[in-house]
Amino acid sequence: MANKIYKLGELIEICDERNTDLKFGIDDVRGISTEKTFIETKANMDDVSLNSYKVVKNNEFVYVADTSRRGDKIALAYNRQNEILVSSIYTVFRIRQPEKLLSSYLFMYFNRPQFDRFARFNSWGSARETFDWADMCDIEITLPSLEIQQKFVSIYEALLENLQSFRQGLDDLKLVCDGYIENLRKNLPCEKIGKYIQQCELRNTNLNLNISDISGVESSGKFAKTRANTDGLQISNYKVVKQNQFAYNPSRINLGSIALRTERDCIVSPMYVVFEVCEIKKLLPEYLMLWFSRSEFHRSTLFYASGSVRDTFDFSQMCEVSIPIPSIEIQKSIAEIYNAYTERKQIAEQLNEQIKQICPVLIKGSLA
Repeated sequence: MANKIYKLGELIEICDERNTDLKFGIDDVRGISTEKTFIETKANMDDVSLNSYKVVKNNEFVYVADTSRRGDKIALAYNRQNEILVSSIYTVFRIRQPEKLLSSYLFMYFNRPQFDRFARFNSWGSARETFDWADMCDIEITLPSLEIQQKFVSIYEALLENLQSFRQGLDDLKLVCDGYIENLRKNLPCEKIGKYIQQCELRNTNLNLNISDISGVESSGKFAKTRANTDGLQISNYKVVKQNQFAYNPSRINLGSIALRTERDCIVSPMYVVFEVCEIKKLLPEYLMLWFSRSEFHRSTLFYASGSVRDTFDFSQMCEVSIPIPSIEIQKSIAEIYNAYTERKQIAEQLNEQIKQICPVLIKGSLA
């Protein structure tokens, strides 16, 4: 059967079921990421009425029309699970002609970078550019037969299933790690880490490192190439971060912006705090990083941060942080579990990215 061209609006329809009876609560509220997934909401839900929130059922889609503040991507997700709630400003829709278009096939179509570029290019507005429902319905989509769609959807879903199995093992590993940590907290006294760490102030005065070596620290607890404009930047005052040293952004550490350097030297903004463990026989950097990665630590830094225009968590406050410090052998054991978790997490992220990259291939293959 030959491929057919449709306006997407012929195949989809708006859903507008509201949570008027309050069947669903705050635990059911979700946000949407530009990675095309549902996420825990970041909104402050105190005293928020959920009556007007939209219900998203299984096999329904949600997207945010605003594209101008999302890194040239569109936030969109497909619900494969139980019913959830999303903000009333989101657009919820579903397939209205399932005999012509499979939901999973459409999600593959949306998951391509080509779709993000199309949506961004066709967004319009003044203060805020949007890709609204009319724009979505105006998309021309070429469809193969339902049988061919299913064939390529089966490949895609098999990859997703493998990724889900891998992530389940990842969750189990983190559960072991968290349980170990909680046991230490309950059974060992806590010590301030100030006597085990020292601040590092080595600057790039000899310009041994260049612009390409500038890094920032992301909220994921990793170093990443800077996104700042580096044209004409003077980097002689930038701080050097050596292997096994920590760097953190004192005004964003509550979001998780602290990392342990495991690769070759890099340089960071002069505003960053750089420090290292000076008592390596008593405290492992990897063990300390495990504590820094916990959400409880992030919240505590926000609580103790100080400042006028911007709250910051400086090195003197870092020295006041208290943690249980067991023997080096126990620290190594926990660090090994945590390292295995972070390595598997990185692999899962890579697998997820590869699955995204295969979506354009599958769509193209289905139309060949």
